[in-house]
Parts: sequence; C-alpha cells; structure tokens
Amino acid sequence: MSVLQAILLGIIQGLSEFLPVSSSGHLVLAQGLFKIKEPMLMFDVTLHVATLIPIFFVYRRDISDLIKKPIQKTTGLLIAATVPAIVAALLFGDLIESLFTLGPLLAGCFFVTGIALLYADSVKDGHKTTKTMTYIDALIIGTAQAVAIAPGISRSGSTITAALAVKLKKGSAAKFSFLMSIPAIAGSLALQIKHVVADGVEANIDVLPFAFGALAALLTGYAAITAMIKLIQRSKLKGFAYYVFAVGIFTLVINIILKP
Repeated sequence: MSVLQAILLGIIQGLSEFLPVSSSGHLVLAQGLFKIKEPMLMFDVTLHVATLIPIFFVYRRDISDLIKKPIQKTTGLLIAATVPAIVAALLFGDLIESLFTLGPLLAGCFFVTGIALLYADSVKDGHKTTKTMTYIDALIIGTAQAVAIAPGISRSGSTITAALAVKLKKGSAAKFSFLMSIPAIAGSLALQIKHVVADGVEANIDVLPFAFGALAALLTGYAAITAMIKLIQRSKLKGFAYYVFAVGIFTLVINIILKP
C-alpha cells in the first residue's frame, strides 16, 4: 500500500465515519478499486484510533462529565444502546465478516441508507433530550446501530434516523449518536486488535503510510463531525441520500465490471 493510497483511505474513513454514508462500505469499495490484497487489519486499527480522537475533542465536556460521574442516566443509556450491537456481533460475527465484500448486497445496503436519510430529513424536530429520553429509546437507537454493522449501512445515519424517530431533538440526536460511537468504535477496535495479536504483527510494516493515513483520518474526521452537527440542525441530509444512491448504483456497475 502506497502513501497516497493510505491518505485516500484515511480521508474516506475520517469523512464517512461521521457523515451518514457508511465508512465500512466505502472502505470495502475503495480497497476493491485499489485492488489491495495485503492484510489491512493493522491499518484499520490505526484509522479507528485516529477517528476516535475528534469525538473526544468535540464532546470533551460531556465525556469529562461522564468520567467524573460515571453512575448517571446518560451512562446507562449509552450502555443500553450498545447492547444490541454486542449481541449481534456475538451471534452473527462470522456472517457479518462474510458481508465485507464488493457485491450486490453492498449496493443494497447503500440504498437502505439513502432511504433512511430521506426519512430523517423529513422528520420534524422532536422534544426529547438525552436527559428525558427513555431506555426503550436507547435500545431502539442501539438496534439501528446493530443493523449498521453491515457494510453500506451508515452507523451515524441509522442511529440519527432512529433518534429522530423516537422524537429526540436534532441536537440531542447528533450528540447521542456520536457519544454512542465511542463504545462502538472501541469495540470494533478491540476485535481488530484481537485478530492482529492472533495473526501476529509483521516486522516489516512501513510506518509512513500508517502515519499519513491516520493523520488524514483525524483531520477529516474532525471536519466531518463538526459539519454533521450543523447539517442535522438544518435538515440537510437529503444530499447524502442522493449520494449513497449514486454510490449504490456505482457499486453495482463496478461489481459487474470486476466480476470474474
């Protein structure tokens, strides 16, 4: 993998992790287009660490409050919202891994994301905040996150859509979605590290692509999360819906072209 490819993958990860377009789907698509055959687990771990940093910076006050007062309702809500994804990963782990291929299913998942975003854009601002939402609300949003384990279905798009559907205010929907992403990304990171340890770390890893890829993911991730907060408030998600529809069609075309 070249430095340029690493930077492009870092940009894709940083933008698509927080914009509602599916980071996993875009990485599968990009790796297929770049024809990268080398093991990517260690690189994926690096990108995930890089994309965690912007969340901690943007929501540093909320995270600081959770650290100082861990036993509070918000903590319970985040735990409840994380449970469905954990259950899905434990029950369907092998099946989920088999979905990470460039094929028609990936295209279909992009279309599902587009439909969800059109719905989210049409929903009126709710009345609930993270302080008044219920544990049932958290489980519903968490179930949406569990579904988004499939590549092509946006985690941020699905959780924000679910949050708006249970009548959270747009600002609260964005905050809860991004706070939820911390345990989600951390969990994914832990699984990847487990595989890296099991497979062993190659001694001849080129550090330069990793460094540039991580920096690209960090900077674009910060830009994406700050932009997304503003876009949700203004109900400006329709453009992303049209974008993922286009990506879905492109994926189908590429699948036909690259099919053996």
